[in-house]
Amino acid sequence: MAVDFLSNENIWFEKFKYDDAERRFYEQQVNGPAGSSSHQQENGASTILRDIARARENIQKSLAGSASTSSSGPGDQNELLSRISHLEVENQNLHSVVADLQKAIFKLESRLNALEKSTSHQPSPVPPTQKVEPFGVPSKKVELPSASPAKKAEPAAAEEDDDDDDINLFGSDDEEEDQEAAKVREERLRQYAEKKAKKPGLIAKSSILLDVKPWDDETDMAKMEECVRSVQMDGLVWGASKLVPVGYGIKKLQIQCVVEDDKVGTDILEEEITKFEDYVQSVDIAAFNKI
Repeated sequence: MAVDFLSNENIWFEKFKYDDAERRFYEQQVNGPAGSSSHQQENGASTILRDIARARENIQKSLAGSASTSSSGPGDQNELLSRISHLEVENQNLHSVVADLQKAIFKLESRLNALEKSTSHQPSPVPPTQKVEPFGVPSKKVELPSASPAKKAEPAAAEEDDDDDDINLFGSDDEEEDQEAAKVREERLRQYAEKKAKKPGLIAKSSILLDVKPWDDETDMAKMEECVRSVQMDGLVWGASKLVPVGYGIKKLQIQCVVEDDKVGTDILEEEITKFEDYVQSVDIAAFNKI
C-alpha cells in the first residue's frame, strides 16, 4: 500500500545528482575548466625544465671555454714572451741611435760656437776705396795728412824729453806737401764742377690731347686742321689727329702734340689756336700726361 502510494506521488529522488552537477557547472564558470588548469601547470613545468636545460648548456659551454683557454695558455704565453723580447731589442737599438744623434748634435754645437768666437775676434775687412780722377788730369799720388788718435795723443813727457836740436824753426816738408795736396784737390773740384755744368739736364715734356670744336657742320675740317698745324713754336711738335663725331652731323678734331714744359704752355697754345675764329669755336684739353 505504501509503495503504491509513493509511486503515485511526484517525488524527486535524484535531486542530489542535479545539485552536484549544478555546483560543478558554476565552479567551472568561476574557476575555469579543470583541464585548462592542469594544462597551465604542465606549461609552467615545461618552461622551468627548459630554463634548467639552458642553464646546464651555458655551464657546460663556460667550462669548455675555460678548458680551451687553459689548454692554449702556454703557447700564447710563449708568443707574448717572444714579442716582449723583440720589443726590448728594438728599444735598445733606438736608445743607441738617440745617443749617437745627441753626440753628433753636441759636436756640431761646439763647432758652431768655435766659429762664432773666431769670427767675433777677427775684425771686419775694410772695403777697398776707389780713387776717382777727372779726365785730363795726370794721376799723381797725393798723401793727405792722416793721423790716428794714438799718434795724436802722445804723452807730454816724451815731448819734454826732446832736445832743442830736433825743433825745425824754418818749417817742414809736410807743410809743403799739404799745400800741394790742397792745390790738386781744388783743381779737381773745379774741373768736376765745370764738367757737371756742361752736362745737359733732363728736359721736362708733356703729351697733350686737344679737342678743337668747329662752329657747325658746314665748317671745313681739313682747313681747320691745317690752321691748327700752322701754329709753330719752339718746343712744340704736332702728332696724329682724327675726327670724332659729336652729334647732329658735327665732328670735332682731336689732335695730339708734345710740348716742352719750360717753353710752351697750354694757355699760349689755346690762344694761338683760337685766333682762327672762322673755323675754331673752342679748344679743350682732353688728356695731359707728363713724359
